[in-house]
Amino acid sequence: MSAHQVQLDFLKEEGIPETMKSHVADLRKQIQHHDQRYYDEAAPEIADRDYDLLYRELVELEKKYTTLIVDDSPTQRVKERSQGFLSAAHLVPMQSLDNTYSEEEVIEFMKRLQKLLPGEEVLLTLEPKIDGVAIALLYEDGKLVRGLTRGDGTMGDDVTRNIKTISEIPHQLHGKIPKLLEVRGEVYLSKKMFAQLNEERDEAGLPAFANPRNAAAGSLKQLDPAIVKERQLSAIFYGNGACEGSALKTQLELIDSLRQWGLPTHETTWRASTSEEALQGIRELGKIRHDYVFETDGAVLKVDQLAQRDRLGSTSKAPRWAIAFKYEPERAETRLLDITVQVGRTGILTPVAELEPVVVAGSRVARATLHNEEEILRKDLRIGDCVMIEKAGEVIPAVVRVLQEKRTGEERHFKMPTNCPVCHAAVIKKEGEVAIRCSNVSCPAQLQRQIEYFASRRAMDIAGLGEAVVVQLVDAGLLKSVADLYALRAEQLLPLERMGEKSVENLLQSIDQSRGRPFWRLLVALGIPHVGVTGARTLAEHFHTMQRLQLASVDEFLAIEEVGEIMAKSIHDWLRELKSIELLQQLHETGVHFGEKDIHTSSGEGVLQGTTWVLTGTLSQSRDEIAELIRQAGGKISSSVSAKTTYLLAGEEAGSKLERAKKLKVRVIDEAEFWKILRGA
Repeated sequence: MSAHQVQLDFLKEEGIPETMKSHVADLRKQIQHHDQRYYDEAAPEIADRDYDLLYRELVELEKKYTTLIVDDSPTQRVKERSQGFLSAAHLVPMQSLDNTYSEEEVIEFMKRLQKLLPGEEVLLTLEPKIDGVAIALLYEDGKLVRGLTRGDGTMGDDVTRNIKTISEIPHQLHGKIPKLLEVRGEVYLSKKMFAQLNEERDEAGLPAFANPRNAAAGSLKQLDPAIVKERQLSAIFYGNGACEGSALKTQLELIDSLRQWGLPTHETTWRASTSEEALQGIRELGKIRHDYVFETDGAVLKVDQLAQRDRLGSTSKAPRWAIAFKYEPERAETRLLDITVQVGRTGILTPVAELEPVVVAGSRVARATLHNEEEILRKDLRIGDCVMIEKAGEVIPAVVRVLQEKRTGEERHFKMPTNCPVCHAAVIKKEGEVAIRCSNVSCPAQLQRQIEYFASRRAMDIAGLGEAVVVQLVDAGLLKSVADLYALRAEQLLPLERMGEKSVENLLQSIDQSRGRPFWRLLVALGIPHVGVTGARTLAEHFHTMQRLQLASVDEFLAIEEVGEIMAKSIHDWLRELKSIELLQQLHETGVHFGEKDIHTSSGEGVLQGTTWVLTGTLSQSRDEIAELIRQAGGKISSSVSAKTTYLLAGEEAGSKLERAKKLKVRVIDEAEFWKILRGA
């Protein structure tokens, strides 16, 4: 008789109903499925709260029927490791935290601490819970030697190459550093980058990320570090595993030390010694959490004294000295009035939910992208449905689920069109893609999106060329490609709606000025797959001109540290497509700058060589323009203040970056001093 059969017979003797055993098995199966979707595929099918409810139910049932607990239950491990990476062991197991949505359970947590530490004063720290990817970095003599994901808590994925592309993570710590140090924190994608990344994925026909956490996870799992760097991940650190040669006693001392060593940390930490103070801190954080650049879905409470943590110990999965309070997601119920279809610059048809307007997280929402037909089928969305919506990453409106119990029977199924809604050409679906595309490369909608992208602030930065103007220019037949922008004349623009003489003059001037934009901006504007701002800057700094770029081989691209195989092949193939060659020829004939006039600094050159700058507040010129001047003078630009920052250039209404710079004793300068430094005065 097998061990499994013995266990089944034992359960029968215990009198556990067969329906209960079946229900527990089904719960495990559901949770394992959602773990795979969340951790390994970065594409969750349910909200965090719904997952937590399933998990909590399994925990309670296993407590009640202890003989049902098995070694491979989701409650007995952290999670499975993902595929595609080598694995390595954490020096100290990396556990996850118990979650709660209840203030009453926070009070119970405090009571348990007092019971386990009778007569002792228990101080807590409280910090934002970032919705990111947990990582552990190993430093030896201050040098970064390894970066692991949490994995199953014992073993993690070795993502060192990808970790090293994150600008905020120092490769070498400074100050009095422990000989061996394992620091722990979160890698995250800012809300701004999350919105930008999903927009790009929609354009490319790729599935959108559900939230910034999944976007960060999907980025860290890229096998090409160049793509990881392009996504501009960030990180914050708040804990440690193994640590040799340190006398740290509290969480607050640890945070202060991490900051001094050069690692980014939370700017604000609350303290609490009672349940009332803990709940007050949770509520205060709840009021300001939307102001952070990252998405935060909760508050983490930790015992401050490290010695007390040692005595409290852990369960098999979570420490007894910490708990995560999770905020209820901000959602709203509304009705799906219709589903329309947009055509992007690459011809991809994207379904869009037209909603009965409703306020979510402080702003009015009337539309939400549905990404593709498979997403609509998976959620069983029908026109006329009552739906629940929230803001993914607190930025992008998203339809979370259908309220099927409110269906009347009058709801209508939606089917993607077989012809382009703009030019009426047949649509096509490439093998292996979920996206449906317009087959007409001359489709006005594609051209419109291409021009809008070309003229956007992150590309050629042509002021006054908004959607309404572009639509009129395309409809009037004045633009057949982006190159036609440089042939526009005043007499062609004046008849357009809301285009007076001054507006026309300003637009033509902006178009003319864009001819001389830095080479990297043109590379962004061309929309080469897998080439964003970071990749464009790298290519411009390496090749300097379009001519040299066009002559480069795949091997020459791969010789650049920041460029991987996917990006290299994409650039090489795009430059050799007939339509790309024709477009570049047209742009060159109109006088668009191809890099010949760019100023380049090499190692040891430039008055700002070796300096790192952060910009904040309102300045006399746009931040992009000033950042470009700094780069041309040999300096580097960072999005956040850290111990590695040399200068913070602060304009009017400088915010939290100014406060952080003061705490870290980073030199803060105004514009007058900046211009002096730039001139070498």
